Amino acid sequence: MTRRTPRPRERGIPEATVARLPVYLRALQALDDQGTPTVSSEDLASIAGVNSAKLRKDLSHLGSYGTRGVGYDVEYLIYQISRELGLTQDWSVAIIGIGNLGRALANYGGFGSRGFRIAALLDADSSIVGDKVAGLSVRHIDALEDVVEGEDVSIGVIATPAAAAQSVCDRLIGCGVTSVLNFAPVVLNVPPSVDVRKVDLSIELQILPSTNNESPTGTAGRSGSGSPGA
Repeated sequence: MTRRTPRPRERGIPEATVARLPVYLRALQALDDQGTPTVSSEDLASIAGVNSAKLRKDLSHLGSYGTRGVGYDVEYLIYQISRELGLTQDWSVAIIGIGNLGRALANYGGFGSRGFRIAALLDADSSIVGDKVAGLSVRHIDALEDVVEGEDVSIGVIATPAAAAQSVCDRLIGCGVTSVLNFAPVVLNVPPSVDVRKVDLSIELQILPSTNNESPTGTAGRSGSGSPGA
């Protein structure tokens, strides 16, 4: 299995900075596609949706300070951020749970261009096992350990129902997988050496109305009459 390199937070880079690095990388890759050789901190910050002071501080953790009057070299900054995120090598990914969400993830074409190879698809439902999804045959969850070893899986993506997520996670950890992306609506208990990123679409949807000034009926969320609410 691919040897684990020290994570950014282990090198003293703040979590908030690490979370913004992929945003900067996406902006830089778009600039590179356009043939842009250099970019100022102000322009890059504008594209990424942050203020320029925050961007400069984030990039300083990488040892990148740009050149006064010139800005940042786009290709070199792509390399620096990719190296920091561990994207200068390919990573094998196993998706566990091949329902609608798992199939959508498997069929997403953007992983390969970012250094992630979907190596295996697994499910506990025998009626799904054997299906072809994104060119891969779905394997039974019983083969998880063999798949992780055989495909050198470094990242596990859990898209199972909540009740199965913890046991799947435990098995991944038992195989030596220390990076997990969890789409199941449950909090996973893992040792400190394991990184879990949780994606809960329902929570994100629940947060959106709190930032929207309109009520569900399209009227203002607050009464304009000044009368107390119910």
